[in-house]
Amino acid sequence: MKTERNDHDRWFKELITTFFEEFILAFIPEAYEHLDFDHLTFLQQEVYTDILKGRKGTVDILAETKLRGQDALIIVHIEPQSYYESDFNDRMFFYFSRLYEKYRRPILPIAIFSYDQPRKENDYFNVHFTFKKVLSFNFFSIHLKNKNWRDFIHQPTPVALALLGKMGYDQREKVIIKIQFLRMLLNLELDPARQQLVAGIFENYFKLSKDEESQLHGQLKHIPKDEVNHIMELMTSWERKGIEKGKMEGKIEEKNAIARRMLQKGFCIQEIIDITGLSEKEIKELKI
Repeated sequence: MKTERNDHDRWFKELITTFFEEFILAFIPEAYEHLDFDHLTFLQQEVYTDILKGRKGTVDILAETKLRGQDALIIVHIEPQSYYESDFNDRMFFYFSRLYEKYRRPILPIAIFSYDQPRKENDYFNVHFTFKKVLSFNFFSIHLKNKNWRDFIHQPTPVALALLGKMGYDQREKVIIKIQFLRMLLNLELDPARQQLVAGIFENYFKLSKDEESQLHGQLKHIPKDEVNHIMELMTSWERKGIEKGKMEGKIEEKNAIARRMLQKGFCIQEIIDITGLSEKEIKELKI
């Protein structure tokens, strides 16, 4: 579960930092016209410890920019969330307060929920008394499952395409969604690296059964031949890269297994380096 969350966080961070402007356009259109994307800078990760709750949190996506026509800098904080957390609003305010304490700038907080269950969290955190409203903290919240995939296919953005599989859809629409995804991805004419990023995230979240794959190839017969040829080239490229990645991961795991056995038998670090080709750091990590 922890590994899945780490993968999720890494995918979302790479996707949103690569297509930040497109993300805002697709999901926060009311903010899009006000942000100056020409002055965008991504800031380093922030790690905060909540002593009272005994947890450490990492703010992964922080961007510094301006409002259009203004000189003052603002901070945009985006928090991807892949699982239900009952006090998530408390954590968002905790991050907000720590970030404001450090930067002393206006902060635009955004949460994007990608889990499948109906959303239960509040998108606000209040401190009110019967005699006084002390605090009203609100943040933008995007629950992908509450978004209908069809709302994003007429003016598609790379971010929306990558996340189609996390949106709301009827299971009977899966083959149609995959075909629409392929056609829209080609129309965006992204460079190979960005195309692979969008396709990789989509494929990780959107799996077809063997029967659905068969239906997909049948449906492709009804698409113009030139377009089908490009789609098939695209799919073949993904499959080839997937196979190559699997082979590479297998080789690395084999080397790790050999190194572990050598460590258990008392071989020194240099001998293990000579045999496996692993670095000293990689071998020491296996000892932990």
